Amino acid sequence: MSGLSLFEKLWRQHCISELADGASLIHIDRIFLHERTGGVALQALDEAGYAVRNPQLAFATLDHIVDTLPGRSDKTLMPGGEAFIRITREQTRRNGIQLFDLGDARQGIVHVVSPELAIVLPGATMVCADSHTCTQGALGALAWGIGSSEAEHALATQTLRIVKPRSMRVTFDGSLPPGVGAKDMILALIARDSASGAQGSVAEFAGQAVQELSLEARMTLCNMAVEFSAFTGLIAPDQATFDYLEGRPFAPKGEGWTQALEAWRELHSDADAQFDFETRLDVSRLSPMLTWGTSPQHAVAVNQRVPDPAEVSDAATSQAMAKALAYMDLLPGQALAGLPIDAAFIGSCTNSRISDLRAAAELLRGRKVAAGVKAICVPGSTQVKRAAEAEGLDQVFIDAGFEWRESGCSMCFFAGGESFGHQQRVVSTTNRNFESRQGPLTRTHLASPVTVAASAIAGCIADPRQLQDD
Repeated sequence: MSGLSLFEKLWRQHCISELADGASLIHIDRIFLHERTGGVALQALDEAGYAVRNPQLAFATLDHIVDTLPGRSDKTLMPGGEAFIRITREQTRRNGIQLFDLGDARQGIVHVVSPELAIVLPGATMVCADSHTCTQGALGALAWGIGSSEAEHALATQTLRIVKPRSMRVTFDGSLPPGVGAKDMILALIARDSASGAQGSVAEFAGQAVQELSLEARMTLCNMAVEFSAFTGLIAPDQATFDYLEGRPFAPKGEGWTQALEAWRELHSDADAQFDFETRLDVSRLSPMLTWGTSPQHAVAVNQRVPDPAEVSDAATSQAMAKALAYMDLLPGQALAGLPIDAAFIGSCTNSRISDLRAAAELLRGRKVAAGVKAICVPGSTQVKRAAEAEGLDQVFIDAGFEWRESGCSMCFFAGGESFGHQQRVVSTTNRNFESRQGPLTRTHLASPVTVAASAIAGCIADPRQLQDD
């Protein structure tokens, strides 16, 4: 028999039974809720007469629709948003679920909070009613996004019915050049293999470049696995993972830590493991990436030009490209570098951790945001915010001309509240550049924190390597 992949090992450990319809019943170790769907799911469960099976295995935070302006209160700019917050508080209290509320030092974006508190652990299964739950696969967990009805089922039974995904290994060869990071890696992969490149698969990221990434950078990589159409992303835990987790609030302690390490060291794909799909990408000559269209696959190097739909043979792809160019107000062959911008955003579950803020601040130090550019930085959690302030990073952002906000999802997505405005061009560290994602007809270019910082300073799309060289 051939060896097992990491995904196969995790699946076998959590598979309770094979069902008659071809699906499997999988045990769920952790459930994370947020105020946009969590309170509603708990209320529906309550109204149906079901109890939460294991409240100690469920957690909740306020992140999606909370206000992030300094001095915030319970009010939210999203119409009707205060009701979601109220219901979440009532239902988590009623069901004995730990809530990281506003004012709690542990509050923040779910996919930032969970790893920094060690709620997610190697080998665990975790679900959340948010598509970017795949972020947490960076720690060797099988974590994926679900809907509200699935959240109800998981809360009531600690299980979910799942059709087993296929397996895929994505190997990133080589070492990253200076000025290039995990965001550039995943954008380059999706641009090359398309936004459906991992359709229906668990994508395990491997290779030298992945091993050399910090844990927070690995989270960025896994965060956008869903933009690759993967069921989830996954990275085998290693010593860097263990060092990151040790001593965190929900990590095992004492003898439990020793036992956990022993088990976690077995969580890797065997040398002869078989995958349904394999792909490789050499990153040794990779440049900073930037999206030009309305899909994460619409990406090129920041110093390249917009592609021409007429040069694409597939009619549907060509039409989609032309539509994206019209929405973004760009022309085939147009240079991206030098394109004027209206706003810059650093935040979201993709790039709002302390390492992201440090990298951006390094470029911003002693420089100013260009006149007319609205620049905003939203830390991913209250812990990240406090750590940044302890290092003086907040003052670097403020001195440069950025707004320094409270933690939350903020303008990663438009939910009827705050937005960047009609047809404004934004360079953003977020994960989606769909039409109107950050506001009505807002034009979003996805990029890394350093590319966003460089563009904010220049007042136009800019290559961060030029400022780093300076």
